[in-house]
Amino acid sequence: GEPVGAIDVGNASGGQINVVLISACSASTYGLNRLPSGMAIQSGGTYRFEVSAGCWDVAAGSTAAMVEGRQRLNVGAGRATRVNFH
Repeated sequence: GEPVGAIDVGNASGGQINVVLISACSASTYGLNRLPSGMAIQSGGTYRFEVSAGCWDVAAGSTAAMVEGRQRLNVGAGRATRVNFH
């Protein structure tokens, strides 16, 4: 019964993103990788995560290149919020 929205994680880097961590802004940690096992977001690609409406912290990166980006988002009910990682 909660209002839901979505986070679209876009890969604007030259490599792949194989780790996406998403947590509520009030959480003390990001938690585990939200991508399915073996999945990676290729350069120019996106992946959608359905979440409850509200404030979310998103971190994404590559374990091979040891790069990471972080972003805080406010997701509206019935809306998709896009974040691009470079």
